[in-house]
Amino acid sequence: MKKYTQEELDQALENEIKDFSKCHLSKLSFFKDNFTGAFLWKANFTGADLSGADLRKARLSKTDFTGADLTGADLRKADLSRADLSKAILSGADLREADLSGADLSRADFREANLCGADLTGADLRKADFSGADLTWADLSRADLREADLFGADLTGADLTWDDLRDANLSETTFSGWKIVKVGEQS
Repeated sequence: MKKYTQEELDQALENEIKDFSKCHLSKLSFFKDNFTGAFLWKANFTGADLSGADLRKARLSKTDFTGADLTGADLRKADLSRADLSKAILSGADLREADLSGADLSRADFREANLCGADLTGADLRKADFSGADLTWADLSRADLREADLFGADLTGADLTWDDLRDANLSETTFSGWKIVKVGEQS
């Protein structure tokens, strides 16, 4: 696995290199860098700063983003299947139609993120924070949402088939046009 320094990475991006598969890129800064359509399979971004990065349509399957900062990143239609985003910060990120199937998103911060139409099939979402997130038409089937915070999230049209929602906070969450005020109460 090739390990990049910040200087080497900046030079590679300047030369428009888009294949960083199996590279070690942890703790580097990618602030607002453009990785549109990049091939980053099994790369290591542990603790990296990717805030505001453009990762549209990037292939990030099995990539490690543990503890990475992806605040405001553009991940529309990105392939993050089976990626590790545990403890990552994705607040305000755009994940519309992203593939997060089978991903580890436990304890991740998705506050105010847009996950409209995202595929979260079989994802580990334990203790993840989705406060105010847009999950309209997202596929959350077979996802583990135990102790997840869905306060004020919009789940209109979302597929929650076979989900584990034990101890999840569903206060003020919108489901297909009706609102949960308290778990077990409907208004």
